[in-house]
Amino acid sequence: MLSCKKCLSEKIVKNGITRDKQRYKCRACGYNFVEGDQRTNDTVATKKALCTILYTISKTSLNTLSHIFDTWPSLIYRWIEEAGVKLSPTEQSEKIKEIKFDEMWRFIESKKEKFDLSKPLTVANGELWPGCPVILIMQSPKDSATKTNT
Repeated sequence: MLSCKKCLSEKIVKNGITRDKQRYKCRACGYNFVEGDQRTNDTVATKKALCTILYTISKTSLNTLSHIFDTWPSLIYRWIEEAGVKLSPTEQSEKIKEIKFDEMWRFIESKKEKFDLSKPLTVANGELWPGCPVILIMQSPKDSATKTNT
């Protein structure tokens, strides 16, 4: 059965012919489309599948994937989002088990002049509100007193 490309509804009606292809309209969201997509081919479909696998299993960053596949990070994001939309709600986890900071090293590299990385850092974790964990990384001010073992 044919379904809408945008909302996946099956309430589809024929809506004329364009470029010798049957055109359809979704009654649920009003989206017009033709069956099949001439902009994609087997190579693009393979890239999308491999990109989704690398992102989900090996937790590869969007920027790294964009360098591997020689494309834009925003396109990689759309491919992964498109794959996520196709999942049924029962397959998606309700709780976040892991958070990955994709570009943390760039942030730290940019702060080398502002912070002396040879000094110890204080790491504190907490919760802003239920379900929103926070990790805070702090460095003691230069004029603060430190405890020494004598």
